[in-house]
Amino acid sequence: MSRGLNKVMIIGHLGRDPEMRYTPSGRPVTTFTVAVGRSWNTVDGERHSETEWFNIVAWGNLAEICKQYLTKGQQVYIEGRLQTRRWEDKEGNKHNSVEVVASEMMMLGERKDANHHSQPAPAESSDESDMSSSPSSTDEDEFPF
Repeated sequence: MSRGLNKVMIIGHLGRDPEMRYTPSGRPVTTFTVAVGRSWNTVDGERHSETEWFNIVAWGNLAEICKQYLTKGQQVYIEGRLQTRRWEDKEGNKHNSVEVVASEMMMLGERKDANHHSQPAPAESSDESDMSSSPSSTDEDEFPF
């Protein structure tokens, strides 16, 4: 039997503060957007750039961590898988949305807390059904996740 691979890794900046809600069963889910820029030169030397926006979805403990620690404009590393959601609105129109279901998140760039040295803080979740996050520590700080 052959195996497939669905893995996405992005580094970008949050386009908005994360929004967290709960499923009817009480499971936390957090959504936010990440902008990833790229630039290139054309054959005639003209510089071009574009921004790709990604919808991110985090579940369980990772959802709570994202809501607590991430803010608009912050640089972040997200690892996960692509998922296509399909739905029909009240008027019967069909919609598709591609999103990254996050399994790992790492804050990048400068920390906003002046009492700490700049350190990236990783957080991860093994998958959507197992929402345990792994502990992480640095030489100077012990993070609560």
